[in-house]
Amino acid sequence: MRKFKKAFRQLADPRADNARHDLLEVLFISLAAVICGAGSCSEMEEFGRSKEGLLRLLLCLEHGIPSHDTFSRVFRLLKPQAFELAFRRFMAAFAKANGLKLTGVVAVDGKALRGAYERGGKATPLQLVNVFAVEARMALAQQKAAGRNETAGALEVLDLLSLEGCIVTADALHCHRAFAAAVRERGGDYVLAIKANRGRLFTAVTQQFARSGTRSVAEQTDRSTHDRHEARRVTVMRNTSLADRYGFPGVAAVGRITSRRRLRGQRADAPVVRHYLLSKYISPKRLLHVTRSHWGIENRLHWVLDVHFAEDANRARKDNAAPAGPQHPARPSRSKVYPPQNQACWLGRCLPYADPQPYAIALPWRGRVDARETRGGVG
Repeated sequence: MRKFKKAFRQLADPRADNARHDLLEVLFISLAAVICGAGSCSEMEEFGRSKEGLLRLLLCLEHGIPSHDTFSRVFRLLKPQAFELAFRRFMAAFAKANGLKLTGVVAVDGKALRGAYERGGKATPLQLVNVFAVEARMALAQQKAAGRNETAGALEVLDLLSLEGCIVTADALHCHRAFAAAVRERGGDYVLAIKANRGRLFTAVTQQFARSGTRSVAEQTDRSTHDRHEARRVTVMRNTSLADRYGFPGVAAVGRITSRRRLRGQRADAPVVRHYLLSKYISPKRLLHVTRSHWGIENRLHWVLDVHFAEDANRARKDNAAPAGPQHPARPSRSKVYPPQNQACWLGRCLPYADPQPYAIALPWRGRVDARETRGGVG
């Protein structure tokens, strides 16, 4: 609690002078509740009441546990910039204490918040761009895509990051000059999927593999699982001419991955061929690992947000409670956290996890615990 107070003591309380509950106590209970699986202000209040005895070991709680209205009011009124600075200090201490290294594969992808829409706007919900450190299993940043323009949102969120030692991955939507330049300016490298909508650049990439030339090749065959057999062939070729010829910043190599799948008892599917632009030459095995790791943002971040934090069901969209980007404080279920050299992320998604049981320690006790059980056995 001492370190928590040190990080947040400079955060001004936006409420009136006669507020009953201490701001730091409200934030501390919110943080603990979210870590334990709370997804709304009502659940924060329920968590606080069920763990009041434990919380009183750390907090004064002069007026008891705050109500859900108090939690909601605090998150709506907190000044975004001040909140950002406080959480940056907190997360810097957290990362240092846990030895977190936010390098390696960093995936960028967009996600719609299906429940965050105004009346009559169900077809156009809020669109966010997320940045996820795959190996650390931690979200690094989030930015609102203004006008649901994911490409512009991605450029804005990259400006918040230090990408030294990182390989940024993204789908074909972000395979354009501005994105590549932003990654390089922030000190990172990229592996970008490229498709036919890139016109002449895509044609040049595919034609290079059709010609003879020095190349590195690797193959991978997965064991038959779920009644299917999968095989992949990866090819990497050096090419620095594309940067000058087509004005695409930093291209040093191109990659191709050919995937084949066969379901048990059926003919093999048609092969799927994917092409990539690389800002530095990497081995075929490394390229395969990087491209497969990109899906971590779907499986380890977006899936967790929807299933464990019920993000798509959250209707928060007013004032500062709405997730309007890194300059705003979080909705109750997604308070922001800031890694040391990066700048924006949400509490509900930032803490590392393995096989999470997010509600296990948040459940209140029902009934009285037998004193004999607390001694380790029953007579």
